[in-house]
Amino acid sequence: MTTITSVSREARLFDPPEAFAKAARIPNREAYEAMYKRSIEEPDAFWLELASELHWFQRPTQGLDYSNAPHAKWFADGTTNLAYNCLDRHLESARRNKAALIFEGEPGDVRVLTYQQLHREVCLFANVLRRLGVEAGDRVAIYMGMVPEAAIGMLACARIGAIHTVIFGGFAAEAVRDRVNDAQAKVILTQDGAWRRGSVVPLKANVDKALTETPCVRHTVVLRRTMNDIEMEAGRDHDWNDIVKSVDAKCPAPALPAEQPLFILYTSGTTGKPKGVLHTTGGYMVGAYASTKYVFDLKDEDVYWCTADVGWVTGHSYIVYGPLANGATCLMYEGAPNQPDPGRFWDIIERHRVSILYTAPTAIRAFVKWGDHYPLKHDLSSLRLLGTVGEPINPEAWMWYRRMIGAERCPIVDTWWQTETGGMMMTPIPGAIPTKPGSCTVPFFGVRPKVLREDGTEAGPNEGGLLVVERPWPSIMRTVWGDDQRFRDTYYTRFPPRDEEGKSWPIYFTGDGARRDEHGYFWVMGRVDDVVNVAGHRLGTAEVESALVAHRSVAEAAVVGRPDELKGQALVAFVTLKQGEVAGKTLKDALLEHVATEIGKFARPDDIRFTDGLPKTRSGKIMRRLLKEVAAGREVKGDMTTLEDFSVLAKLSKDDE
Repeated sequence: MTTITSVSREARLFDPPEAFAKAARIPNREAYEAMYKRSIEEPDAFWLELASELHWFQRPTQGLDYSNAPHAKWFADGTTNLAYNCLDRHLESARRNKAALIFEGEPGDVRVLTYQQLHREVCLFANVLRRLGVEAGDRVAIYMGMVPEAAIGMLACARIGAIHTVIFGGFAAEAVRDRVNDAQAKVILTQDGAWRRGSVVPLKANVDKALTETPCVRHTVVLRRTMNDIEMEAGRDHDWNDIVKSVDAKCPAPALPAEQPLFILYTSGTTGKPKGVLHTTGGYMVGAYASTKYVFDLKDEDVYWCTADVGWVTGHSYIVYGPLANGATCLMYEGAPNQPDPGRFWDIIERHRVSILYTAPTAIRAFVKWGDHYPLKHDLSSLRLLGTVGEPINPEAWMWYRRMIGAERCPIVDTWWQTETGGMMMTPIPGAIPTKPGSCTVPFFGVRPKVLREDGTEAGPNEGGLLVVERPWPSIMRTVWGDDQRFRDTYYTRFPPRDEEGKSWPIYFTGDGARRDEHGYFWVMGRVDDVVNVAGHRLGTAEVESALVAHRSVAEAAVVGRPDELKGQALVAFVTLKQGEVAGKTLKDALLEHVATEIGKFARPDDIRFTDGLPKTRSGKIMRRLLKEVAAGREVKGDMTTLEDFSVLAKLSKDDE
């Protein structure tokens, strides 16, 4: 394969609304082009200038240090503190009494924390962590729902130089165990339970189960939220509210090196073992700050709502660090979009007068399915900007979003980026760049994307290929925690380095396919490996396969994604059983429940197909490409010369009819 076939051709083009552009931070294409040109030609000067808008104890004079490529360092001679930039620096202005977080719980309770109040809570909890023996460089796991205390825990870690690893609250105990052990976390922050569609997710019970196999954990801190019955082990488990009362609120922010590790965030990989993506303080801070400021055209009067979970990178960069570094008012909602009915989001926007909404294509497709009558019941006139994140958005969902939610007056910023990139990489600047439904349009400042063929040559206009990025940007990941070789192998071996300006520049391979159209706009076409995007969750199929094979009845399993109108992709599992095991509905239900227990309910396959064998190469590799065609109900095409047993494929195709 030298190219990826692209069948999408979208010609509709929408200019930024005149009134929006007139008041925007970047008001036209010319202004964007000038800034982008400088960011590429003078990257050190460009980023040092943006960094100077933030607080530094020791202001950096160095931009990029790439002497140990592919490991980038940014602002390495500077010292700063991300929590100070998110909180303390705003206390010197009128923002101290401005709402930092507006929290709405699924049951309907509302809390507002001003910057002054949030600062106090973070200082208190930073002292709690220190009392529990947490020092700079120690790891703290955060396994919580969408409550302010999750953000408080993150900021408290950032304040003292501890490394947090936030674990999505939908993960089961086994997934928590694996991530805690990989990070060697000393402390786990959790809660009794989290509200989800009117039911309680038993977070503390899951932690208790994980703790039987996590000897590194010394303490847990438990927030009481749902008041369900929980076990508390004396000396190990601490009630959040009680332990906070035992410390004072004075916690000066220490000066930390720009390359101080900030967080580890686990993202699925194709080997079955999640990758611990490591980000550091200074470069990530500047990248999150700058992208939030310009992509959302953020103003002091905005009420900004990113609907992501803090367990994903979007929640890190665009609920907590980017918006708070800009002094924004952020809305945080605990529950599901259809609780108590599918109008919940629109009700929240109307009551809190939300002006910026950043959500996922998966959610937008669900809104479309639920019907126009829900948003039509509500006053959405406060909205001025819409955004999408998590996966490519199909053009018709984009058009519905523009028409029904934005009333054709709100620009849409369709953003492409990854856990590994730390922040937005390609996105329209809303006052400057005309938009096309389904396209993430143009690069953000300092980003040099290319679409390459398999042989490394650059693809032509509208020719699908592999998406790469040349040259490091400030918020790029630094390594894979505990496995630097995996970092090199995953991201920097697909293409050889390029020699320019007397230096060797490794090429970052994103793992995505893409094309660039005749106007220079980028269209991301999804993953080119075995990672699938299910309802906004980037999930490695190998993890699901591992969970299935762990069941006593299963001999082998292969999991692939098939297109799904609502989720983007749905999981289909092909399962072979051990001798003597009987296929049927009872076993299928048991396997689905097993996956839910091992990983989480969101990872349950939509379909399990029992088969006597799987299509394999003669070397024993499962040919998942063929399974994807079968799962989608398409005719199986392409090169099959390496297939060991054609009868297996024939049987699978017949069973699908």
